[in-house]
Amino acid sequence: MEKVTDLRPGISTELAVTNTENVQEDSSYLVVFRKPFVFEGKTYESVDLSGLEDLSAADMIAANKIMERGGTVNVLPEMSLEYACIISARATRMPVEFFRALPPKDALKVKNRVTNFLYAED
Repeated sequence: MEKVTDLRPGISTELAVTNTENVQEDSSYLVVFRKPFVFEGKTYESVDLSGLEDLSAADMIAANKIMERGGTVNVLPEMSLEYACIISARATRMPVEFFRALPPKDALKVKNRVTNFLYAED
């Protein structure tokens, strides 16, 4: 972050200037909830899914196995909400119950972010 001082006479305000390209890249993994979400006594306003970058194919296979053991058979599991919850839990190291308890619109925001991550081209 670069600090820039306002040069107008009599004004000593410092403005924080950041590279917006980095902010957009960093915030692309941040899912902001519509309203604060309480889980196990703690309030969350967002969840950071940047851990998606650190997952491997083994994590994806494990998510598929979890779904299969639960009786879910899906031709495209990575497009399902359940898969997104499992992958998000692995990426954030939070319990899958956190993601399953999200309100519907916030859960779909998470699902869309995971799906976009998986299918986006670099």
